[in-house]
Amino acid sequence: MEFATFADRAAAIEAEPADLEIVAHVATLLEDAADGDGSRTVEIVARYVQGRIFPAWTSRTLDVGPSACYEAIARAAGTNVSPDDVEERLAERGEIGDVAASYDFGGQRGLGAFGGGGDAAGGEDRTVLAVDETLRELAAAEGAGSQDRKVDLLFGLFNRCSSDEARYLARLVLAEMRIGVGEGTVRDAIGEAFDVPVEDVERALQVSNDYGEVARVAREDGREGLDAMTLAVGRPIQAMLAQTGTVTGALEDWDVAGVERKYDGARVQLHHDPIGVAVEDADATAVGESTAETRVFSRNMEDVTDALPEIVEFADDRLEEPVILDGEVVAIADDGEPLPFQEVLKRFRRKHDVAKAREDVAVRPVFFDCLHADGEDLLEEPLATRHDRLERVLREDPEQEPAQIEGLSLLWRTDDPDEIERIDAEALEAGHEGIMLKAPDSTYSPGRRGKHWRKRKPDVETLDCVVTGAEWGEGRRATFLGTFELSVRAGDSEKRRSAGSAVEPQNLETVGKVATGITDEKLAELTELLEPHVASEDGKRVELEPAVVFEVGYEEIQSSPTYSSGYALRFPRFVGVRSDKDPDDADTVARLERLRE
Repeated sequence: MEFATFADRAAAIEAEPADLEIVAHVATLLEDAADGDGSRTVEIVARYVQGRIFPAWTSRTLDVGPSACYEAIARAAGTNVSPDDVEERLAERGEIGDVAASYDFGGQRGLGAFGGGGDAAGGEDRTVLAVDETLRELAAAEGAGSQDRKVDLLFGLFNRCSSDEARYLARLVLAEMRIGVGEGTVRDAIGEAFDVPVEDVERALQVSNDYGEVARVAREDGREGLDAMTLAVGRPIQAMLAQTGTVTGALEDWDVAGVERKYDGARVQLHHDPIGVAVEDADATAVGESTAETRVFSRNMEDVTDALPEIVEFADDRLEEPVILDGEVVAIADDGEPLPFQEVLKRFRRKHDVAKAREDVAVRPVFFDCLHADGEDLLEEPLATRHDRLERVLREDPEQEPAQIEGLSLLWRTDDPDEIERIDAEALEAGHEGIMLKAPDSTYSPGRRGKHWRKRKPDVETLDCVVTGAEWGEGRRATFLGTFELSVRAGDSEKRRSAGSAVEPQNLETVGKVATGITDEKLAELTELLEPHVASEDGKRVELEPAVVFEVGYEEIQSSPTYSSGYALRFPRFVGVRSDKDPDDADTVARLERLRE
């Protein structure tokens, strides 16, 4: 297939407003690519229409900045055009494709014209295959003089381009294709072009994360070939994502919920093979070449192995079989307490002097899913099965209990909202973000934000409650008041105001306790605020005069015989002190009843 043909089709796709027609255009393009030059061209075209040169799973890029592209366009446009002229025209037109298409690339001659990739790039042979070969040569250029070599190769490509060819070449080089073709479009087009079920294409994409390879396999081997595609250790896939939700909703939908701690860390995917990973793909640096035994990828599938030597050491020390694990990297303080997410980012962003960064910010892995183990793909297995396999993978001693397994995120399975509340409170107490809720029988869906994983929904409603009691903490919090008792007014404060009286303890009804969402620093402030209002103490228990009002968030209001109001706040969280409000302004039992209804 000539690159000019690809450019013509890209223009037609860009001009088409209807989604179904776009799918049909892409399907026809794939069919024609297959009929012309075979499987390799199909691979390339399936990526090019999305603006990709390399598979989605690799972080490999052309490493070409806008300035190099502008220089190549300027050289191809003629001696009277400079990179500044290209940039000025870009400011006027707003899009690099339009700028490139606006020049007449008449075929520059002289010494400069012969440094641009020879016949494959700028000569008569301007096929999709030839263009791709030159772009890969450009991507491989390294070391001294590599940027000049990149510009030469780009110049050779632009030098003989037609207007449309230049438009889509420039967009491709700068990853700005934008012709209205998304991943779903290419998925559906592969199914239509090669007469295979879209569901099979979707599954193959999930395990390969490569639209080019899937298009090639669909063309060569059809449905049978797609079904045979598997995960490969060393080739990352997209991470499964979560939506927001509530405990009540999760239990209503699933009956039993899987509950995990939600860590304030950075998502990672660990690929490990004790005997080495062979990524056998035409897009690997060398086909079949053995890569490092352990690779670590970020949520965006960027290779961050070098920045995280602790994770590599963890894998090399503990893992005895080929695995792909999903988890998080958490920054930790000297005392083992988790540090904020921003500290983790310092490690991910470090390219040099990693040893010094490691001294400044220590990290540890926490894994919550096993996607592949010892040659077996587990994406279609239920979460409970995958987690059991994860335990076996990470367990160093057969006698170890799950809580003793280093690097394992615990998974509780329960239908008891009180148990979930306890896990949530303990997670927050330990410095984590809270909890995740997962359907125990759910499969792993790469790249999907489905209903089977839920981040506990932030509180959307709050109440103003009077603090009527507290308990002294334990351990490092022994000098702080915590676990605050909350009460609401039994009646109308306007009548008391008119009578000149204030809220008395007998006019308050308890509605719950709050101990979550409060940092050590805030506890110190609250203790200082509340100590002057201590009415009595009995062991750790403290009775407080009604003087301070807390704003408290909650997930729901339930009937409860435990508290004198007859109601309980489910999952209460401290929001702040209402210093602008007196106890007379606190919420009432009547409002609780209205909110519950």
